[in-house]
Amino acid sequence: MPTSDLTALSPLDGRYRDKTAALRPLASEFGLIRYRLRVELAWLRVLAAAAPINELPPLSEKALERLTAIESDFDQAAAARVKALEESTNHDVKALEYFILEQFQSEPELAAARGFVHFACTSEDINNLAYALMLRDVREQVLLPQLAQIIERLTTLAHACADYAMLARTHGQPATPTTLGKELANVVARLRRQQDRLAQVQILGKFNGAVGNYNAHLAAYPQLDWPTLAAQLVSGLGLEFNPYTTQIEPHDWMAELFDALARCNTILIDLCRDLWGYVSLGYFRQQLVAGEVGSSTMPHKVNPIDFENAEGNLGLANALLDHLSRKLPISRFQRDLTDSTVLRNVGVATGHVLLACQSLQKGLGKLQVDPAALARDLDSAHEVLAEAIQTAMRRYGVENPYEQLKALTRGQAITADALAGFIDSLPLPADEKARLAALTPANYIGLAAQLAREI
Repeated sequence: MPTSDLTALSPLDGRYRDKTAALRPLASEFGLIRYRLRVELAWLRVLAAAAPINELPPLSEKALERLTAIESDFDQAAAARVKALEESTNHDVKALEYFILEQFQSEPELAAARGFVHFACTSEDINNLAYALMLRDVREQVLLPQLAQIIERLTTLAHACADYAMLARTHGQPATPTTLGKELANVVARLRRQQDRLAQVQILGKFNGAVGNYNAHLAAYPQLDWPTLAAQLVSGLGLEFNPYTTQIEPHDWMAELFDALARCNTILIDLCRDLWGYVSLGYFRQQLVAGEVGSSTMPHKVNPIDFENAEGNLGLANALLDHLSRKLPISRFQRDLTDSTVLRNVGVATGHVLLACQSLQKGLGKLQVDPAALARDLDSAHEVLAEAIQTAMRRYGVENPYEQLKALTRGQAITADALAGFIDSLPLPADEKARLAALTPANYIGLAAQLAREI
C-alpha cells in the first residue's frame, strides 16, 4: 500500500500533515541528516582553520565555498542518496560520511582532505550536536513563537474581559466572584513564567570521542589542545560545551527542556478544561462556522472541539515528553543504544504540542462573551456575599459572625431581600449597613478587574 495521508500510521503525518508542516524540515529524518551534515562540515572547518595540522592546510576560499554549497544545497534528493548509502553500510552516520566524500570528488583540495572528514569522531559526537541543533531550532522557531501567540491572545482577551464579573467556582460550587479577565490573567502569569524557564534551558553539546577522553585525537596529534578545539566547534554552533561525558552527552539538558515544555503543556491543559467548562456554562458562546456540523444526529450542537483536541494532544505530548525526560539521562556504562530510537520521537512529541497550540488558538478565536449568562449566574448566588458580611462583622466585634452567616447561608440559595433583612438586623453603624446593602455578586469582585488590566 503506498504511503499517503490516508495510509500514514501517525496522524501527524496523515490527518494533520498540513498543520505540522513547520516541524518537518527540522525534526524529520531529513532534518536530522541535514543537522549531521552541518556538524561534520563545521568540524572540518575547525580542523583546517584552527589546528596546526601539516596534513590539513587551511582551506582556500574556493574550497570553503564548496563546503557552504554542499550544506546549503542539501535537499530531499541528497538525503535520499544518504539513505541509499545506509542500505549498504547499515549505519546512518557512516553513510553521511560517504556522501560527503562523494561531494568532495569534484574539488581536488577537498578530496585531498578526505581523511579528515569525521576525524577522531564517534557517531555520537555528530548525533548529540545534531539533536541539540534540532531542538534549539524547534524551540526557537516553533515552540516559543506558538507559546508567545497564545500568551498574546490570552492577554488581549484578559484585558477585554477585565470587567466581566463572573461567579467563581471552588470545588465546583458557587464561590466569591471574580472577573472573566482575571481568570485569564492568572493563566497568562503562569505561562509567562514557564515560557521564561523554557527559553532559559541551556542546550549542551559534547565532542570528545568514543568515551569522552579524546583518546583517538591524542593518538594522532598528541601536541594539539583538543578540548579547546572541541569547545570551539560546539560554541561556534551556538551551543554550550559540556567537557565531561561518556560516549554520549548525558542528555540532562534535554530532560530539563522536556520538563519545562511539559509544564507549559500542563498549564494549557488546565486552561482548555476551564474554557470547555465556561462554554458549557454559557459564559462563552462560540462563533458559528458556515457548513460546520457539531453532531451527526443533533443539528443544534456547537461543540468546544478545539479545546478538546488541544487537551488530547497536550496529554499525548506530555506522555512522550515524560518518557523522554525519564529515559534519556540513563545509559548503561559508557553508552547503550536505547536513547537512539527514543530520540527519533522528538518530532512526534513536539508535533502534538504544535497541533495542540493551533487548536487552542483556533478555539480562542471563536469565543464570544455572553454577559447575560454571567449575570444570571451571579444573580442566583447572593449567598456568596456571606464572606463579605461576616468579615465586616468581625471588624465591628459582632459575636460569632462566621457562625451566624453559616446558619443563614450554608447549602442554601439566598435572595437579595433575605440578605438585606439580615444586614439590617446587625448592630453595625448605619453607613456600614448601607455599604454592605449595596453589595451585589456582580460588584463584589475586589481588585479582579484592576489585576486583569495590569497583566
